[in-house]
Amino acid sequence: MALVLLPTLLYAQINTERVMTIARNALYFEDYVLSIQYFNQVINAKPYLFEPYFFRGLAKINLDDYQGAEADCTEALKRNPFVVGAYQIRGLARIRQGNFEGAIEDYRAALKYDPENLVLWHNLSLCHIQKKDYVAAKDDLGSLLRISPRYMPAYLMRGEVSLNQKDTVQALQDFDKAIELEKYEPDGWGARAIVRLAQGKYKEAEDDLDQAIHLSARNAGYYINRALARFHQNNLRGAMRDYDLALDIDPNNFLGHYNRGLLRAQVGDDNRAIEDFDFVLEIEPDNMLAAFNRGLLRAQTGDYRGAVSDYTKVIETYPNFTTGYYYRAEARRKMGDAKGAEQDEFKLMQMQIDRRNRGTVSQQSGDVADNAEADEEEEGGKTRKKSDKNIRNFRKIVIADDSEVGQRYTSDYRGRVQNRNVVIKLEPMYALTYYEKVSDVKHTVHFHKYIDELNQEKIFPKPLRITNMEAPLTEEQVRFHFALIDAHTAALVEDPQNAKKRFVRGLDFYLVQDFDSSIDDFTHSILLDGNFFPAYFMRALVRYKELEYRKAESTLREGAGQQQADAEQGASVTAIDYEIVKKDLDNVIRLAPDFVYGYYNRGNVLSMLKDYRAALADYDKAIELNPDFAEAYFNRGLTRIFLGNNKEGIADLSKAGELGIVSAYNVIKRFTELPDE
Repeated sequence: MALVLLPTLLYAQINTERVMTIARNALYFEDYVLSIQYFNQVINAKPYLFEPYFFRGLAKINLDDYQGAEADCTEALKRNPFVVGAYQIRGLARIRQGNFEGAIEDYRAALKYDPENLVLWHNLSLCHIQKKDYVAAKDDLGSLLRISPRYMPAYLMRGEVSLNQKDTVQALQDFDKAIELEKYEPDGWGARAIVRLAQGKYKEAEDDLDQAIHLSARNAGYYINRALARFHQNNLRGAMRDYDLALDIDPNNFLGHYNRGLLRAQVGDDNRAIEDFDFVLEIEPDNMLAAFNRGLLRAQTGDYRGAVSDYTKVIETYPNFTTGYYYRAEARRKMGDAKGAEQDEFKLMQMQIDRRNRGTVSQQSGDVADNAEADEEEEGGKTRKKSDKNIRNFRKIVIADDSEVGQRYTSDYRGRVQNRNVVIKLEPMYALTYYEKVSDVKHTVHFHKYIDELNQEKIFPKPLRITNMEAPLTEEQVRFHFALIDAHTAALVEDPQNAKKRFVRGLDFYLVQDFDSSIDDFTHSILLDGNFFPAYFMRALVRYKELEYRKAESTLREGAGQQQADAEQGASVTAIDYEIVKKDLDNVIRLAPDFVYGYYNRGNVLSMLKDYRAALADYDKAIELNPDFAEAYFNRGLTRIFLGNNKEGIADLSKAGELGIVSAYNVIKRFTELPDE
């Protein structure tokens, strides 16, 4: 839907470049709906430009509009067929729609112009893996590793390809190399453990999974696999603990419930074993192996009617399953159904006589139940594949099918053009805004007396919030704030000396990502009332965000073929720019020494300036003012680690995790020594 243009943007013929800048601000700060509205304006004014189509496609792919993203990238390539990023994003959009051939075409086209682009080689390899073209995948991965011999994900992918080709020796070599390159990444340890499980090296597999779990404690698959390793070493209690942990993380995990049910039955925990098989049968009502196990457990607990019901379902599916008749006869007799028991016993006797007469059950009867009576004695007889429906294997632990192993890598497509900062980073700055993301973990309401007083004055269209989890605008909110800008502009004509009204319009400009206009309004607010600290606070925030955006420009526009210009623009960000931000926060603290968020934000700026000791002093003050300030603990913990004080840093991170910042635990693992292999 078209938006009313801002008063400052009415001269569209001249100002499309500025609208593009605002649009890309919104894109960088993940305000995708808003950015699309701005890109629409540029396209309407200058439909011959490729950039707005390209960046609108990028916004759409972040909103999971894959068809729209593909169409926009196609339009961008019609206007400029040399844009590597457009091929890259269109390829990803095609992958998400299952069009792997189209994606391969895009990645090959892009590689003609950028033959050393690791992301392109990465995704191209994964497309070939999805198509099961393992020869082509290995060729691509070989090319990738010639360009970047230390690119760890390529070794993981090549190891997976080798596993699919049944080459465990090569797979193991690649997983060993991945661990050598990145010992703090759990994927390498988890992948090598799968090979060691297949080789029957259960203790070594358990050791690898210990390492993987140490680094990624919320991965249910690692616990499922370690339970299997422990089961093979007869550590049933340890295996059950692992299934418990896996099901805490993934309550709907089929393997976890089925196998835990078997182990609970083995240790005599019959009632809880029944609960596990109840769950399995709720997911898969036709799972006769689970039904038979539940029947055995029901009989064990005295529920003979329930047991007979389960046995009957199994026998209807497998009419030549002698064990089923035996147990049903036993259950019927115990519940007083002598006639039914005799019928089952007679049927069982007939089947035994028939088997003796023929020597073996006919292999041509089509009954999979009787294909092999000695299944439990064959090699690997303690486990069965999930797809194995042989009823005689009802007591075996279930393992994933080969097709399900290694799926972690086939979904790890890369290629979004935004700056993906994968390094450990500080918790973000606090802002004054109307919109906040909802967190399932943290439920803190941030408060300051003066901000509450401002809200009581009813000068804002919505209650002002203090948060560092800003929510992007919806389309309705975008329209709302554009309309407010017009209304506030009219009000300022009537009352141009009102500092608070200037501030309110500045917030609207900030929310629609027009940073220049926002800074202008905050500056006017300060000139009108030098004691109004929220204007200093927000001007510091907006300036800080502008600097972060400028630094990321070269990455954001790399796919558009403008690396040099952006590199120059990114390089223009200096320590002096951050000092200007710091001066605004100095004024906040001078005017409101109890405003804890001023110290916190200044600590972040000082960290950017690498003045870690001064940053520590600000985080200390923030925690002194608010002993439950989770983000301050997190950032102080990282700062202490930057200074080499890991022990105190980890203590702070632990406190941050306790207060709701879950990512703190992963950081702690990075800086805690792994146990010996």
